[in-house]
This record gives sequence, structure tokens and C-alpha cells, in this order.
Amino acid sequence: MNIENYKLEGENLPILKYPDPVLSKVAGPVTEFTPDLENLVKNMLFTMYHAPGIGLAAPQVGASIRLFVLDVDYERETVTNANGEEEVRMSDFNPMVFINPVITGTSGTTTFEEGCLSVPGVYEEVKRHKSVHVKYQNLKGETLEMEVDDMLAICIQHENDHLDGIVFIERLSNLKKQFYKKKLIKEKGR
Repeated sequence: MNIENYKLEGENLPILKYPDPVLSKVAGPVTEFTPDLENLVKNMLFTMYHAPGIGLAAPQVGASIRLFVLDVDYERETVTNANGEEEVRMSDFNPMVFINPVITGTSGTTTFEEGCLSVPGVYEEVKRHKSVHVKYQNLKGETLEMEVDDMLAICIQHENDHLDGIVFIERLSNLKKQFYKKKLIKEKGR
């Protein structure tokens, strides 16, 4: 798949908000590597960049499969164009696609303030592993693996949690978790 035009071409998918039941379901494995899967990835990247976010898991767009996309490197800047209108310019893209990922090793711990496109407006410190070793498949079904740390490791853990039906507020203290659950369920009911 040529993902060079992911930010220019694609469909903006609706992002499910907590407490949507799909977000608490364990996603099933991807078994077929088809043009439909490539199209979903293209649309997920388009949606992620325009949300804006640095990661997006398939369950967040209603597809309960083990797939996520991310890009922790891209730059996003609001500029005023020649017509005096504000526009967003994005550059330095490094899109990554993880299919059927499995974290096979971890080391160290770190704390980082996380947010989530499915939990808008909530940012909290979350304890994660500093480094992870992940095994996954690409869009061709080839198995790859990598050892990563810092922001990329945090993002992989966050997105992988979505595949296991875990939204990041589940990683908070019981008091904060209950506060956000009540607040978000109340807001969803409006």
C-alpha cells in the first residue's frame, strides 16, 4: 500500500467515545490482508492526522480487530496563508502500522501525561514501561519486530491497550478512574 497520500486522501472516520461498548471489547485477530484492510488503514491514518492525534486503534473507529496506526514524529503547525486564512500544515510524516501486535518484552518504567481521542479533554499521568519489544505484522502479512523506547514505546502500549479493551483511564488510581467514569458516562448521556 502506498501511504504517501494518507493525509490528502481518505475518509474521516467517526471516533467512538468512552464508554462505547466496543472500546471495552477484546479485539479479534486480523486473518486476511485484503484491499479492504488497506483502505481501513488509509482512512485511520487520515482520521488520526486530522483529529489530531499520534495514534489510533481500530476499535476506536468501530472495527474490533487487532490493528493500530501511529506517528509520533509528524509536525503540525497552524499558519496564516496568503489570503489571510488560518490553515494547518503537517510535515515530517512517519506513519506506522501494527497488525496483530504482541508485546514480547518490557523494561524500565516511566510516567507520561497521556490523552486519548476516545476520551477528549482528559489528560493524566500514566505509568508505563520505558522500553518494549513488539512483534507484529505489516500490511503484507509479514512478521516484523522492533525494540523501542520513550514516546514510541508509550504510544504502542497505549494503542495496544485499546486492542485489549482497555482505555487509558483504567490505568489510573481507583479514585481518578471512578471520577472519570462517572463524569464521562454522565456526559455521554446528555
